[in-house]
Amino acid sequence: MGEGGATGLPGLVGLDHVGLTVPDIDQATEFLVDVLGCEYLYPLGPRSDGGDWMATHLNVHPRARVDKLRFFRCGTQPVFEVFEYEAPDQVSTPPRNSDVGGHHLALYVEDIDAAVAYLRSRGVTVLGGPNASDGPHAGQRWVYFLAPWGAQFELVSYPHGRAWYLREGEAVRG
Repeated sequence: MGEGGATGLPGLVGLDHVGLTVPDIDQATEFLVDVLGCEYLYPLGPRSDGGDWMATHLNVHPRARVDKLRFFRCGTQPVFEVFEYEAPDQVSTPPRNSDVGGHHLALYVEDIDAAVAYLRSRGVTVLGGPNASDGPHAGQRWVYFLAPWGAQFELVSYPHGRAWYLREGEAVRG
């Protein structure tokens, strides 16, 4: 137990950024900026090493290279750190949610129907239509969509709150 009986990571404040690896950083930049409306912040890189730095610090093949690295802000948060890697053992198929390591990135929108219509008008693959949640998430609607490289994103909206947050007295988003 930490100070005052608290447990967990000392000093944890919140999520800082999410890292994404993409096959084509220019395509990802176009999608994040022109379709989603994220703000391009700045580039870093390239990064490579003749020793074992990449394996030791990033858990990738020692000869992996980060050719391009860019940062984007989506609204007031989150920040996306987007990598274009080359690696001898690189897997190019994105994991599905059911795969180990599978994931999705959820973006909050005020009007999910307008957001879905917009994505479809931009040629984005939207998986089904918005779904209504129940139980602790009652009041929320959600839908998944795919980035051009296959990454899974989700739109969520609960402008009047979600049941659990309302019950616990948490602030309503929006």
